[in-house]
Amino acid sequence: MPVTLAILLALALMLSGPARAEEPRAAKAEPLVAEIARLVAAEDAALRDFYAARAYRPAWAERQQVAAFAEALQTLEGDGLDPRDYRPERLVAEHRRLDEAGAGVEARARLDVEASALLLTALGHLQRGRLDPRVVDPQWEIPVMPPDLDLASISRAVDAQRFEQAFAAARPAYAPYERLRSGLARYRRIERLGGWSPLPDEPRVLRPGEVHDAVGLLRSRLAMEGELEVMAADPRAFPGADLETPDPRRYDATLEAAVRRFQRRHLLEVDGIVGPQTRAALNVPVETRIDQIRLNLERARWLLHGLPEAFVLVDIAGYRLSYFRPNGEIWRSRIVVGRPYRRTPSLRSEITHMTLNPTWTIPPTILREDVLPQVRRDLGYLWRERIQVLSPSGRPLDPWEVNWDNPGNIMLRQAPGPQNALGQIAIRFPNDHLVYLHDTPAQGLFAREQRAFSSGCIRVQGVLELAQLLYDDTGSGHDVRALIASGQTRNVSLARRMPVILHYWTVHPDEDGQLAFRPDIYARDEALLRALDRPPAF
Repeated sequence: MPVTLAILLALALMLSGPARAEEPRAAKAEPLVAEIARLVAAEDAALRDFYAARAYRPAWAERQQVAAFAEALQTLEGDGLDPRDYRPERLVAEHRRLDEAGAGVEARARLDVEASALLLTALGHLQRGRLDPRVVDPQWEIPVMPPDLDLASISRAVDAQRFEQAFAAARPAYAPYERLRSGLARYRRIERLGGWSPLPDEPRVLRPGEVHDAVGLLRSRLAMEGELEVMAADPRAFPGADLETPDPRRYDATLEAAVRRFQRRHLLEVDGIVGPQTRAALNVPVETRIDQIRLNLERARWLLHGLPEAFVLVDIAGYRLSYFRPNGEIWRSRIVVGRPYRRTPSLRSEITHMTLNPTWTIPPTILREDVLPQVRRDLGYLWRERIQVLSPSGRPLDPWEVNWDNPGNIMLRQAPGPQNALGQIAIRFPNDHLVYLHDTPAQGLFAREQRAFSSGCIRVQGVLELAQLLYDDTGSGHDVRALIASGQTRNVSLARRMPVILHYWTVHPDEDGQLAFRPDIYARDEALLRALDRPPAF
């Protein structure tokens, strides 16, 4: 036989062997593919698209894939989710049972689809939250707008068993989320170490310079949370602190600086004195702090998607406003928000215009609950506060002719000027609650650490500077102070709308990695935690 022919025959035999070996596997897979296609036809679009991206090939044919997925589900604990909710052990056991029993096409296809649905569910929880915020909080009005999942990429990750890569891609890609995750891991380490011991009730007050056994507990408590470590890392930030080995029973300058830092992070009066409020915050168990972080990770999953390049963020529970400018700078200020019984809502809108030298038409609730009782006691209140009485059509009425015990459908409007409740400017954005950002004559309230004093609107310290930045950054070409100096009440629009978000979270990650725990002024945490701990229905 010629050499060339022998070589060709050998090559033909080599090529034909594997092809024949693959034929039974392909034939065996074809019914499974068809059954998967049949099953997902009745499922939601994400599951259909996931299988369409892989031509309906089974995703979980191999036992090690299921085991790797079950192991990856355990890592969701780092996001404040409960891996037990996803029942990974059931998935592994069922796959093993079907494999060992040589189950038929229908059973294997059904389990394959169930495993894929579970994966997409977990990814959805990481991406947009496990709970619907509108169910947990009926006042929630911020749309949850995560991007679409990259199903082709997820399919490849399943084949390569790179589940953590798929999880990472689903998480909100913003620094605050990662800082919350890091904080959760840190507080769980503290929990594994046994947490911290509560400070005793006596002495009722610990002051700098005192010597007491409780000071050692205080020092240990702050060291647990890292306050003393931060000081040691940057002693220049704490002038007067003594970082040498201290007398553990003496309340020295180093400890005082750590207490002040703790008070500042928890929105307590920053005086370095451990009184009832500071002690109560120090004695909150680490398990409670972990739960607070978990539920604020859920809030972060609701919010941290598709944020605009420039926007105004109102941090309600933190009493602060941040304006993320188009040039990358951040303008920050203190704010006053609504009282617990007149809450500032959570919403997303766009700033459209500002009212310079505004009048203030007193809202019905404030009129009924605050103003009318004062007018009934002293009609002179109207003149002192420069408040005009108007008919529903806007016609001026004589206050002496109004029956103030039953005033009917009247309006009260405060004239512009230094006493006006809105100050010199109001920053407007459409919303059903009629809330807005505004100036205030009550500037002293900004000095308080906790500032829930308004009737729902947001008072902003330095609001004129914010207004000028908004006009400048939107190309509006207006001089705020000149407009105010004119004395005219007028609405002046922005050339381009500026997004604004009013959001509520009770744990905030500082840029240094420390977590700031805020009082739950609107008592929203408990309901959210109950819902998060309730086993899901899927």
